[in-house]
Amino acid sequence: MPQNAVVLVGRILLALMFITSGFGKLTDPAGTAGMITGAGLPAATALAYIAGIFELVGGLFILVGFQTRIAAYLLAAFCVFTALTFHSGAINIPDFPAGANGLLTVFNGLMMWKNITIAGGFLVLAAFGPGSISVDARRAA
Repeated sequence: MPQNAVVLVGRILLALMFITSGFGKLTDPAGTAGMITGAGLPAATALAYIAGIFELVGGLFILVGFQTRIAAYLLAAFCVFTALTFHSGAINIPDFPAGANGLLTVFNGLMMWKNITIAGGFLVLAAFGPGSISVDARRAA
């Protein structure tokens, strides 16, 4: 497969998670607001909507390759922030069995590393650009 087609597929795969996650936050922000409250951040509902808009718009920018480098840097930072803020600690839900909390802690750690890994993908995209099948490439021509 030609390199630019591979970059396009990579952009699509990176974008899909953020588009769907952002849409979910905008249509039902309560779960995200609960996580934000649990992390001790203020204005949880407003931040849930802001995160939803950011993820949706950022994902769409990556998908079509518009302002790709800026969007990729911002999404990389977002991934690292969410990894460290929401997924770096142990889970201890009261009245849950210790084994269940332990398993949730393992899953939480996996989510942290998933976010860090996605940040790496965005940094590669920011460094090398969106490829020729993108709005950015058309604007440069």
